[in-house]
Amino acid sequence: MKQYLRNIKEYYKTKHYANYYLVIGVLILFAALYYAGALNRSTPNLLNQIGYSVILAVSLNLVVGHLGELSLGHAGFMCVGAYLGAYVSNALVLKTEMPLVLTLIISVLVGGAAAAVFGFIVGLPALRLRGDYLAIVTLAAGEIVRNICKNLPFFGGAQGLGSEYYSAALKLGKKGTPAFITTFVILLLMLFVVQNLIRSKHGRAITAIRDNEIAAKAMGVNVTYYKLFVFVISAFFAGVAGVIYAGSTSPIEYSYFSYNYSIEILVMVVLGGMGNVTGSIISAALITYINFLLRSELSGDMAAVKTLVYALILIVMVIYKNAPALKSVRERFNAANLISSIKNKVFKVKDSASDISDDRGEWDEIPTKIITDEILSTDFALTTYTPDKPDKEDK
Repeated sequence: MKQYLRNIKEYYKTKHYANYYLVIGVLILFAALYYAGALNRSTPNLLNQIGYSVILAVSLNLVVGHLGELSLGHAGFMCVGAYLGAYVSNALVLKTEMPLVLTLIISVLVGGAAAAVFGFIVGLPALRLRGDYLAIVTLAAGEIVRNICKNLPFFGGAQGLGSEYYSAALKLGKKGTPAFITTFVILLLMLFVVQNLIRSKHGRAITAIRDNEIAAKAMGVNVTYYKLFVFVISAFFAGVAGVIYAGSTSPIEYSYFSYNYSIEILVMVVLGGMGNVTGSIISAALITYINFLLRSELSGDMAAVKTLVYALILIVMVIYKNAPALKSVRERFNAANLISSIKNKVFKVKDSASDISDDRGEWDEIPTKIITDEILSTDFALTTYTPDKPDKEDK
């Protein structure tokens, strides 16, 4: 029974579930505060921004961190999802009496699918390139789609596209489900897809391409397929984030999806750690919160200082994360080390790596193991090498 409970404890404390615990904990906490009336009016909007920022950062981390390719067109995929998702939601709200939750689900699927198709169209020729060349092509694709949406009367032109979903949600007020709850549920679904993809055989193939593309190709990995597969999946979730953004503002302005926003998403990924899903979640939440504070605190004549302060904060964070002189400080205040020390001191729980008191693999308990501390046999042959007189055996 004791061993059974230990196995359950080991299963549920595994790191693979830490991101789910984190998101669910934040969701439950702020949902309880919201329904208790303890949140101010701006906090739900901030939580919604954090939600779709995390979706953008984690989806871009698939391409940049796990695949090892540099993409700067993520805001363009978000733009496709935002405009097409908003257009579908406007039609559903105006012409049907469909519940807003169902309207959002349909809009998310349509916007994500449209962004995935656009990602396939861009990625099919662009993924033949690498490094800076791929970054330039994806950046250009994002700017092209943004300007197309700007100049099409179909999408409201330069004035932007109004969101009927947002207006209907405002009318419902407290009677409806707050947007951040729906966003966090979608975030959980995305984490489920991404983390299972990373741990699957497809994820190992993607990582192999990142580490050594030539070796992966020699081992039979279809490099073109997996590159395009990851690019399309990443574009799909960027489109989903665009639909969430479109449902939380009106009008939808093309200027929001500039290349600066693509670089900001890339900064979230780099600061959180390449290939680190948990780091992307924390980094996206932190940067979104900093931006929110700067927008609210620095207004009017001080608005120009916002960009400078934001840049200084990012520079300090990058130096702290990468400076060799601060390595000891980073290791000392590392989250994993802090959690481990708290467990050891408060709960008196040892790490599984250091706890060997219940080792079932001792030598005297496993008969198949052989003690090799003695020399069993030796075989020496003494010969003399004489190049002028070869041995008889060589003749």
